[in-house]
Amino acid sequence: MRVKKAIIPAAGYGTRSLPITKVLPKEMFPINNKPAIHYVVEEAVAAGIEEILIVVSRNKNMIIDYFDRSLELEAFLVEMNKQHLLDKLSVPNVHIQFVRQPFARGLGDAIAVGSSFINNEPFAVLLPDDIFIEKKISLRQLINVYEKTSSSVIGVQQVKKEFLKNYGVIKEKEISPGLHEIIDIVEKPRKSPPSNLAVVGRYVLHPDIFMFLKQVKLGIGGEIQLTDALKDMLQQRKCYGYEVSGERYDIGSNKDYYRLLKKMNGELD
Repeated sequence: MRVKKAIIPAAGYGTRSLPITKVLPKEMFPINNKPAIHYVVEEAVAAGIEEILIVVSRNKNMIIDYFDRSLELEAFLVEMNKQHLLDKLSVPNVHIQFVRQPFARGLGDAIAVGSSFINNEPFAVLLPDDIFIEKKISLRQLINVYEKTSSSVIGVQQVKKEFLKNYGVIKEKEISPGLHEIIDIVEKPRKSPPSNLAVVGRYVLHPDIFMFLKQVKLGIGGEIQLTDALKDMLQQRKCYGYEVSGERYDIGSNKDYYRLLKKMNGELD
């Protein structure tokens, strides 16, 4: 079945970027006059996604407003003979819906609230913290694997050993260059990580994941962890990790965010 739907979880508190995230969602951090989430939606559209569900919380109305039309501003630009600026108001041409996550109970819970939107179809998940700069669309690479295997596939990249404690890390068996069958996933391993392949915020998931999300117990931080549901699913279904190409920038990290700004302004090779 073709992958046509995607979920973008954007309901978190953004605690790594406080205090600015008290008033500005990290998904709205500006990158060349566009918010970060704009680039994530563009990636989804370029990968062939036709419908997107953005999961927000009560204080994320700014995201909803951004993807809505501003009729007053459009009328003002026309009245002031600034029609040439109307193109700057355009957003990616895709059907977008929004739903609120009532409580901040983790990534697994944010995905679970999209069950009725997905309606038993395979779907993508794009974490808006992670921005990829590349010619090959990261999400498209994962969709290609799903369409060949009909199994869930997770984007991974090689990460230095000292940083693996910040990621979910897969235990794997290499199938072909860049493609790995996942044997296990360990969330933020403090010692002895099972590999150097870390999960990097892009997924294409079989709809069975919702069944496992319903069954999973609260995990790290009292949250419903997607990793725990994936571990359970591995007992019954195959799941793959694919090494996505391209440079990844974590906008929740000040260092990565500033590097991304320099990259987009041509200051980095």
